[in-house]
Amino acid sequence: MAADRIVPCIWLDDQAEAAASFYVAAFGEGRVEAVAHFPRSGENPANKPPGSVLTVDFTVAGQRFTLLNGGPNSRPNPSVSFHVHLPDAASVDALYAALGAGGVDLMPLDAYPWSPRFVWLQDRFGVSWQLMARADATRPTVVPALMFAGLHHGRAREAIAAYAAALPGSRVLHVEDFGEGEGGEVGTVKQAVLELLGQPVVAMDGGAGHAFGFDEGVSLQVTCADQAEVDRVATALAADGGEEGPCGWVRDRFGLWWQVVPEAVAGWMASDDEAARDRVFHALVPMRRLDVAALERAYRGG
Repeated sequence: MAADRIVPCIWLDDQAEAAASFYVAAFGEGRVEAVAHFPRSGENPANKPPGSVLTVDFTVAGQRFTLLNGGPNSRPNPSVSFHVHLPDAASVDALYAALGAGGVDLMPLDAYPWSPRFVWLQDRFGVSWQLMARADATRPTVVPALMFAGLHHGRAREAIAAYAAALPGSRVLHVEDFGEGEGGEVGTVKQAVLELLGQPVVAMDGGAGHAFGFDEGVSLQVTCADQAEVDRVATALAADGGEEGPCGWVRDRFGLWWQVVPEAVAGWMASDDEAARDRVFHALVPMRRLDVAALERAYRGG
């Protein structure tokens, strides 16, 4: 089983290659792991040119990401951001200078009660980053952060318990509530830390007044070993008012989007055998919950 069980996926229009190069250069380390292409035969749902780039997988600061050229219908927003823990103020300043080029500040670079050097920015591709100096950070680390805002404000506590239950082996590590005068509704979650299949994740309630909320702009891919795990995870995430969508996507009852994906699919989609990967793509597109055996048959030409 791959080490990266939870992989954030960022929906772009046609900038996946440019964005991957930008992030690898900004962090000063990391690499592109895999590139998948739209098929050269037949149509594709994003109406992209045949053979053009579908996804780019890259890693920075030990965190793997997928960039998806999904078309103009979705875009990242601050409901899902990425904490970057850095060892000192100089490291924050350097990464801010690189990531912030062409972006906008959501909270200005300054000292805050939780960090002597912090900035929240939205980069040129719309992705939100929270850069912070931490005394316990010996190297840069990236942690996805979920903000339960708008219609789902006040549901962070319920959500993190549901996620830990849906993904066996996961656990909630810490929950801190807002108190009087702390800028949030008293009793809602100021910050929670959980571990989902080995991936640290931060969650908080962000207020009812935000205009943004979870959507397909940033989703979380769950890599599954086999069909039994695909079935178990998809069913659990869609329970109690969620829904399963096309191509293995699942929207949970809190509005967050997931992709429940068999481990083998990434290799099939990035295969050097163009005809095989085209068959996998065309087999996958009509599916809702992914069928591992059917996808393998398509890959092998059965």
